[in-house]
Amino acid sequence: MTTIYTLTDSPVGELLLTGEKSPTGTTLTSLTMPDHPTIPADWQRDDQAFTEATRQLSAYFAGHLTRFELPLAAEGTEFQQRVWRALDEIPYGTTTTYGALAERLGVPRAEVRALGAALGANPLLLVRACHRVIGADGSMRGYAAGVDRKVRLLTHEGALQPMLG
Repeated sequence: MTTIYTLTDSPVGELLLTGEKSPTGTTLTSLTMPDHPTIPADWQRDDQAFTEATRQLSAYFAGHLTRFELPLAAEGTEFQQRVWRALDEIPYGTTTTYGALAERLGVPRAEVRALGAALGANPLLLVRACHRVIGADGSMRGYAAGVDRKVRLLTHEGALQPMLG
């Protein structure tokens, strides 16, 4: 199957959306924020296939959408899939900690690193909101698109207060 993609601008930079097209529509397989995307030659650009995804992203950044409703098909291990589904339960405008997420999933304390690795492998940034997971002390720990973007997203959602300066 051919991977289709589109690029769209956002307040946190250019977004690269990839997916698979079927007779029933487009399934989103990844949403990343690469600073300089390299598109494989065998991918096909298809902006129309992502009309609904880009509409929902625009509504999110305009402050009108708090939950994405898109068909998703991210590839990952069973553990990663479980962690990623748990992200769907973290409400817009809130945060949780790595430890609290691990506890909710029944992940032993000794395996919290594996949980962090699963979050880092999340291919559906924004849609599966790994930016809402923070350190127990309130620190902004790793985010695939950069901690500065994590702070901007949490500020946008109202989970952090804007920095004055």
